[in-house]
Parts: sequence; structure tokens; C-alpha cells
Amino acid sequence: MTYPPVLVTPPAILPVTIAEAKVALRIDGSDEDAFIGGLIRAAVAHLDGWTGILGRCLVEQEWRQDFDKFAPCLRLPLWPVISVSSITWRNRAGQLATVAQSGYALKADMLGAYIRFKRDYAAPTDLAEIAAVSVTFKAGYPNTGDDEPKSTVPEAIKTAILMLLGHWEANREAVNVGNITTELPLGVAALLAPYRRAGL
Repeated sequence: MTYPPVLVTPPAILPVTIAEAKVALRIDGSDEDAFIGGLIRAAVAHLDGWTGILGRCLVEQEWRQDFDKFAPCLRLPLWPVISVSSITWRNRAGQLATVAQSGYALKADMLGAYIRFKRDYAAPTDLAEIAAVSVTFKAGYPNTGDDEPKSTVPEAIKTAILMLLGHWEANREAVNVGNITTELPLGVAALLAPYRRAGL
């Protein structure tokens, strides 16, 4: 059975700040800050994470992917993956155990990230019936700075978000041009195209 990933720790920051958005939207003062913040969150939700159209994470965040059993390769559904926090498994009695980091490695290919277990790793057989194996991992573009984290999301994605904000701020509904109705300006689609996961 295939399980959807579960968000464990949401992003601490957004890919673009309200200050950056206000410059792009040419808005002065703070009266519109709450509205702009809402636009940013809506744009990020449209792109980011499991339900986003990119099939990848933007700002650093933590997810969990469950599997029914061990396999030589466990494919992770989101990209880019920063690190693996833990791999755990439950036995039929409900007891939880953690796989030693020496037993696996984080790998990546054209399809994304995956867990590859070492050849000498002896996978447990006394597994719970469903969702017995859980991989918790950090995904997204890592934040920089400790006291005041900053986004390292690629500039093309940040620019696309800012363009999307401008589009939504100017057009509160889908835009009709002649007989063509579009919800996104063409520039946004072009900027995001290289970052779409294969198969999405």
C-alpha cells in the first residue's frame, strides 16, 4: 500500500518576505501587511509540499513517509531531501525500534531521493501489518542563519512567487483574454517549469 507523506514540522519561514513582496507590489506602509502575508502563504501552498504543483518542498521542513515493509530501496516522495532524521519500524507487538544510521544511505537519481540499505543490513521480519516502517526526513532548500533564518529557495522560484502575488493582487478572479481563460501568467509557468518533478 502507498501512503501519502505526513508533515511533521512545517517551515519556520516563507520563501519570500513581506518586505520583498511589498517592493515587488510597489506598496508602501504596513496597512496591507496582513493581506500580503495571506497572498504569500496562498502562493506557497500552491507550489510547495505534497499537494503543491511542483512536487517538491521549498523552505526547509520535516516529513514522514510510511511503508508496509522494508525493501532494498525506499523511494521518498518529495525533493530536494536535505537529510534523514530517522528510520523506525514497529513489530507486531507495537514496539518501536530505530535503524542504525550505519545500515543505510541517502541516495538520489533523476527521479528524486531514496533510501538504500546496506547489503549486510538484516531487515526485521516481525513487522506490524500496516505502515510498519517510517522514514522521517528533512526536505526543501536549507535555511541559512541561526538567529534569523533566511531562505535559500532558487531565485527563479522566488521571482515566480512574487509575479504570482502581483497577478493575484491585480486580478481577484481568473483572467479572461479573448476566449482563453488562464489562472497563471505565462511568465510564472516558464520560471517554474525547470523545477517541476518528473511525472507531475
